[in-house]
Order: sequence, then C-alpha cells, then structure tokens
Amino acid sequence: MSDSFPRQYARTQRLSLGEPRSFTISPDGSRVIFIRSHSGSDAVNTLWSLDTATGIEHELLDPRTLNTDLSELTAAELRQRERAREGASGITSYACNRDITRAVTVLGGSVVLIDLLSGDATMPSIESGVFDVRLSPDGSAISYLRGSSLCVASLTGDERVIASESNNAVSWGNAEFIAAEEMGRFRGYWWSPDSQSIAACRVDVSAINVWHIADPAHPELPATEHRYPAAGTPNASVSLHIISVATAATTPVELSGNWEYLNTVTWNSAGLIAQTQTRDQKQIDIHSIDSATGKATIVFTDTDGAWVELVSGVPALQHDGTLVTCADRDGARRLLVNGVAVTPTTMQVRSVVSTANSIVFIANDISTPWATDAWAFSKSELQQITHSNGTVSITGSLSCYVSRISTLDTERAQFTVHTPTATHNIASLAETSLVQPNVRIMSVGPRGIPVAILLPRDGLSTKLPVLFDPYGGPHAQRVVASRAAYNSSQWFADQGFVVVIVDNTGTPGKGSAWERGVMNDLAQPVLDDQVEILRDLNDLEPRADTSRVGIRGWSFGGYLAALAVLRRGDLFHAGVAGAPVTNWRLYDTHYTERYLGNPSIDASAYEATSLFNDAEHLRQPLLLIHGLADDNVVAAHTLQLSSELLAAGKPHEVLPLSGVTHMTPQEVVAENLLLHQLEFLQRHLC
Repeated sequence: MSDSFPRQYARTQRLSLGEPRSFTISPDGSRVIFIRSHSGSDAVNTLWSLDTATGIEHELLDPRTLNTDLSELTAAELRQRERAREGASGITSYACNRDITRAVTVLGGSVVLIDLLSGDATMPSIESGVFDVRLSPDGSAISYLRGSSLCVASLTGDERVIASESNNAVSWGNAEFIAAEEMGRFRGYWWSPDSQSIAACRVDVSAINVWHIADPAHPELPATEHRYPAAGTPNASVSLHIISVATAATTPVELSGNWEYLNTVTWNSAGLIAQTQTRDQKQIDIHSIDSATGKATIVFTDTDGAWVELVSGVPALQHDGTLVTCADRDGARRLLVNGVAVTPTTMQVRSVVSTANSIVFIANDISTPWATDAWAFSKSELQQITHSNGTVSITGSLSCYVSRISTLDTERAQFTVHTPTATHNIASLAETSLVQPNVRIMSVGPRGIPVAILLPRDGLSTKLPVLFDPYGGPHAQRVVASRAAYNSSQWFADQGFVVVIVDNTGTPGKGSAWERGVMNDLAQPVLDDQVEILRDLNDLEPRADTSRVGIRGWSFGGYLAALAVLRRGDLFHAGVAGAPVTNWRLYDTHYTERYLGNPSIDASAYEATSLFNDAEHLRQPLLLIHGLADDNVVAAHTLQLSSELLAAGKPHEVLPLSGVTHMTPQEVVAENLLLHQLEFLQRHLC
C-alpha cells in the first residue's frame, strides 16, 4: 500500500530524515564531517566524511555496528534532546578535537571515540550513563557530564570527577532549562584552547519552584519533578568558574554588573569572553576574562528600551582580538565590529556563522524577510556569498564552507561544499514529498505584512473554505521562500482549502520596530494583522470563501488560534489550538518577561493577554490538543482553559496526548494528529 502524505510526513519526521547536517570542516579544508541517515525513512544517523578534493563520501561509523542499545538514553540526555527538538537516533551530535582528526559521541549512554581518518571506533572504559561528551582541543582527553558532575577521562578511560557537589539542586557544566530552551545555549562548559582548563557553569536550581509532570494514563508511575521558572518566579543561580583539568582547582569568574542570565561563553586563542543579561533583558554586558585570575572587565555594553535581542554566533573574538557582535541600530539588526556598525540599515542580520579572517553571517533585506543569504565582511567590505532567492544556512569560512539552500522551485534542500577550486554536492537522501506546494508569497498593505497563500492543484475556480495556518510568535517565520516549509499546509489545501499564512507583527526579519510591536501585548497586535489579511482576502484570492474560515496552530500558533476564535468569532469560525499557551503566567521567565515584563512587578500585560478572560466569549467550535508530557508548554495551559470554558458554559473539544511532549515525535501521533484536525475542520467548515 502506498503512503498517504500524513503517513509519509510522520514516518520521515517531517521529511527531515536522510538530510545531511551537523557539518564540521577540517582546518585545512580537506574534509567535511557530517551526520546523515541511510534513507528518508531511516531514523538512525551515521557519521560521514567527504573529501573536498574529490567529492567522495565515506561512512565512518554506523552505530548499529556497535554493541549498544540506541534507545537506552539517560533522563538528562532525553531532556537535552527535547530542548534541541531532536527526534532522530543514532549519532545525533558529536564533538571534535581542534585538528578534526578525532570525534566523540554518546550512544546508548556510552562514550564512543572515532578516528576520523581511519574510521576506527573504540569504546573507552567509561561507565555508561553520561551525556554532553566532548574532546579537549588537543584530542588527549574526553570530558562529559555524569548526573550533576563534570568529569574528564583519558582516551582509554580512567574517569576523574573535577567538579561536583552533594547538593542535588546544584550541577556543574550543565545548561539550565532557560539557557537551552530560550537562549540557544545548549552547553554549560568550554575547554581552553591549550586543553589545560575548562570554563564551567555552576547551576543552583534550589530557588526554582518544583512542578510535577505526571502521566494520568499510567497512574502507577510517579510524577516527574521539573524545576520550572515560570514568569515572575526565581531563576536558576548561575556562576562561571575556571577549573584546572590536572588538579581540579576552581577559580570563580568575577562577572560584574547587574545580571541574571549568562547568555554565552566563548574561548579561543584570542581570549575568554562571556555575555550576561539583566533580568529585564534591557541590557547586556560582554566581559573579557583573565582565565588565570578569574577577573573580568566589561568591554561592551548594549541597552535597549524594549529588550536586547540575542543573536546566534555572537559575541565572538577574531584571532586578533577584534570583538564581533550584533545590535539593533537605526531600525535594523546590524553587525558590529569593535562597536561600529558595518551593515546597512536595509539589512537584518539573523546569525553569525564564523569570525575567522572574514566574518560570515546570514542576513535578509528588510523588504523581503522570507529570503535569506550568506554574506561576508572583511577589510571594510561586504561581499554577498550566496544569491539564493530562497533560504540559506552555511557552515565554515570563506576558504571552505557548506551551504544549505532551499527555494520555492526545488523539491528539497541542496547541500554544496565550496572550496576555492571546486564545488561538490552532498547527497540528501530525504524523501520527495507526496504533495507539491502551490504557493505564492506577497507583501500586503502599507506595512508590508508577509503573506503566503496556497491553493489545491485542481485547476478550478470554485469557492473554498479558508484555513489560516500561522505561527505568529517571535523568533519564527512561516512565510519563507522554501518549498519544503509548506508541505503540511499544502496537504490541507489539497483537501479543499485556501490556506493562508501570515507573519504578523513580532515575527523576525522586518526590522527592529516590527519585532518590538508586541512589547507589552502578545495578543492584540498579532491578531490584528491576521484580521487585516482576512479582510483583504477576497481581493487577494478569488477562491477564498470568507464566510467559512478556520485557523490552526501549535505552541504560539495554538495560542493565536484560540485567541482568534475567542476574540473574533465573527470572522474565525473554527479553531484548532495545539499545545497553546493560555495564561502567560504559566510560561517561562526569559521568553515571557522579554515581552510582557515581570508580573511580580506589574501583571497588567498578563491579564490583558490571558485567554481565561476571553473564555465567556467563545461561540465557535474550538479543539484543544496537548501532550501530557510537555515540560515546555505544560498541559495545565489547556486544562485550565478548558475549566474556564466549562465554567462559562462554552462547549469545546479537548484531545489529550498521553506520553507526548511538545515536539510530538511519535509516528502514530504525528500522522493521526493531521487527520484528526482535518476531520474537525471539515466537520465545521465544509
């Protein structure tokens, strides 16, 4: 029997399996290391090497050849994978030495050491149950976390604990929940370039409230305790320390200033730097650290009346000590080199890739936020590296880099290795989608709201019900110039809908003022833009029947879907809200307080944006879906909204998903979620 699209989409983990990823380039540019599974339906990643002179790929390690149980993961590694939204198995991450001649990974909780030249793999005599394994830059030692302790070992074993405490609330070398979930910092320790020391975070979560995540479908199992820093409540206490690998002697780093969050730490030959951020996120400081004494000096400060945005890849030091960072200046996010903006105000910098001789970064023109390209800055000149008319990510430096380019005209992303003398494609083994997106992107109205509209490929002109399919929240776009981004939306279109995707106020790419349009209100400005496009829809798409309009979304999109049917039930006639935030007091500190402030100081923005206060206004069908094992947007959001709706006498539907987290990786769940949503929407709109 051939696949349906929902089956394919679930089986292939949203068509991501089989794609190469996690690229590492050797210093001489001769080899590219990466991970990839054997096919678009194989969830087990293996490790590969590509020779940049010949383009020949060689498989280094298939973890199935080792005597390990790939499903045997520690609770800490499971949490780490959830934060990274990692659904595959096998080699999901690896770390190399400076010369990229060795790598380490964790398989089934056990350390595996891989020779990247010969492909030989060994398993040092290290007891299983570890995670976040790394190699020293010189390749002579292995580091990892075991429970709450930071450990080092030789290449053959001989474990030594170099940082640990008896207090169960204290961990060493770990990335706390907020760092991994909201700040993009997935690690808590960093090797010195000379391999003699490690900079490590000490994390104390004792002040954070304990929440309990239970599985009602299995009452025989105990609830999981989860330290969750909800808005207005205490965060983890984080400090930075320099630890001697030889003696385990610890030197505290004296980070001055008023700060609550440790955003980033970077240690290279030019020095050790760290960035801190205040609780209200209106100020960041970059500290230059003397690794011998722990003394730190603030070398850069940025302030903003709304918030200072964190940008992936910065701050960073070039080899000559030049400080590279990003900041919002004159209405755009700009690249700063030693404090001076070097990109134009028409460009929005999205991330910094590398800071070798040239600074390589990803950016978009503010007028077309759906298309990104790679750029380089060197010797006071900007150079555009890619001309994609799509979306781009790259790894490496100008001397050798790997590009991933996805466009509206290509069925799948293209992966290419670029050297000064040659280019080679890296094969993507991802499956070709069973749907063929039929999408057009436009900029609508005087404010240029990005909109994508999808139609079925039926060649007809008959009127169809409308399905809004947004995310709508900060830090994520849905309107992008990438065909693969629209697979699920096209499937809904093929079932007989005009599908509309709107990137409203607050989404990235359109400059500082656009992103800051949700300050103190994550509800009304977001909804207003959806409504504006709905009111214009008859002119934008003749097939749209605006008397039958549904809306679906997940996470922030779930919040927006519920918000739409609660506040504008006159325009939105059915809603599917998956894993929705319903009361922002129940969401975490770093994300929520950035936009709504600290509710322990002023709770007015929380009251104005809570769905509980709109429960009495529901007059259209609403389906709430939530994973009961979700530790990010906990199920209490949906359950408490359902209680409010019931108390107000408002009929609605709730679909609880036992054992499911925020990213719904289970195949059967992912497949049937699409089918269940379709049935609900057809029942009420068709």
